[in-house]
Amino acid sequence: MYPQRVGLAVWLNNIKMARHLRRFGNVHYISRKMRYAIMYVDEPTIEDTLQKLEQFNFVKKIDRSYRHELKTEYQNAKPDKAKEYDYKMGI
Repeated sequence: MYPQRVGLAVWLNNIKMARHLRRFGNVHYISRKMRYAIMYVDEPTIEDTLQKLEQFNFVKKIDRSYRHELKTEYQNAKPDKAKEYDYKMGI
C-alpha cells in the first residue's frame, strides 16, 4: 500500500530555487508572488527531509500540515428533517 503523505509549506528566499525541492517529494504548487511552495513528502521520511531542507540557504521557514491528524468523520447530532418527511409521506 502507499505510504501516507504529509504536506509541507516551504517559504523561499528565491523562487528559482524551488525546482530543487523536487528531489525530496511531490511539489504541488508554487506561489511566485508570495514565494512559497506546497509539497507532499512520505511520512516515514519526514524528519530526515525537514533536516535536509532546513540546511538550504534559500529556505526561510517550513510549515507542516496537521490535516492528517484531524478527525474527519463527523456525527450529526440532529436528525435530518428532509429524511423524516420523506419517510412519513411514504416515498
